[in-house]
Amino acid sequence: MHRAFWIIPIFAAFLALPSVVQAADPPLATAIPHLKGMWLTTDYPSVAAQDGQTTSIKLKLQNYGLPPERVALSVDGAPEGWRAMILGKGTPVTAAMPSTDKDVPLTLRVDVPANASKGTQHLVVHAKYPGGSADLPIDVTTGTQLPAQLALKAQLPSLDGTPTTSFGYQFNVKNDSDKDLLVKLVAKPPQGFQTNFTEAYGTQQLSSIPIEAGKNKDMKVNVTPPANVTAGTYPVEVVASADGATAATHLTMNITGQPKLSLSGENDRLSAQAEAGEATPIHLVVRNNGSAPASDIELSSSPPSDWKVTFQPDKIPTLAPNEKRTVQALLTPSAKAVAGDYMTTFNANGKDDSTSADFRITVATSTLWGLVGVGFLAIALLVAVGAVARYGRR
Repeated sequence: MHRAFWIIPIFAAFLALPSVVQAADPPLATAIPHLKGMWLTTDYPSVAAQDGQTTSIKLKLQNYGLPPERVALSVDGAPEGWRAMILGKGTPVTAAMPSTDKDVPLTLRVDVPANASKGTQHLVVHAKYPGGSADLPIDVTTGTQLPAQLALKAQLPSLDGTPTTSFGYQFNVKNDSDKDLLVKLVAKPPQGFQTNFTEAYGTQQLSSIPIEAGKNKDMKVNVTPPANVTAGTYPVEVVASADGATAATHLTMNITGQPKLSLSGENDRLSAQAEAGEATPIHLVVRNNGSAPASDIELSSSPPSDWKVTFQPDKIPTLAPNEKRTVQALLTPSAKAVAGDYMTTFNANGKDDSTSADFRITVATSTLWGLVGVGFLAIALLVAVGAVARYGRR
């Protein structure tokens, strides 16, 4: 009997427990009501405008929880001489249809006349739909002129390259003013560097660019180092200016060294004399006019057929900037070469640069061959005279 009394209270407590939990933890949906309706909003319900200028105000028509339906749009309150209209993607519109839980971006364009009186004008944008309406008051104040303001930002302010690189920096110019500006662009590079401006994806060079109020333009400045530039880091400043406002950005060129070889004869001569079949030494001067050492320089030549050319030395391991080295080319024309001028090309091929030079080689036949030739002529002459003497009597 005692065990039955203990079981009944425990079983009753378990039956009561679910009802207590449900009462203490109601569903979340009943705690937060769902928002429904059409809403017309803007980030800036009060703006300043200039006489004779156009002001654009971004709007948003938001549908919360309603089925898509036509919403009529209008604006009133514009004084005489003013013009106010609603634009959708740049086109005047009088209605919009946002989808459920979606928004439609709009623009209120206000054209202020040149002789507008100072003060604040109260405009109202209306949105009417079958289930209700939404109104958005907009205040436009005239007579308050803001100073011009510019912003300048480089996309990649530091670039690496060689002395032959044309450095191209893209940057953005923003007109943070309330009026359109003609922005002048100026670059300040080191002495000897050449610069020019183009639009980011254009080729036409320019020195100024018109930018609408609140808009920006992507630009590009091209910087070309001089041919004799040495390795190092060089700064370039770009300045944008308009109506007393200026903005600047600082750019950096990191120029790495590059060898530049040249080849010539002594005293810059590109000619020599040689004798057929005889070895003739020609002294060549290899120079490094670049800004970095030249390495693994090999000497070679392209002489006429049956000619021989050897070099002493035939390789230069390294050549520092502004250093020169004299190399002897031992040139032997063909023994059968006739007297005259011939072209021979000498080459200096390095790891990072190469060069060549064409030499005019004037070949003269040897004295021995000249004497042999004279002997042959004399013998032929004697044979001819003997023949005349012998057969002439008959």
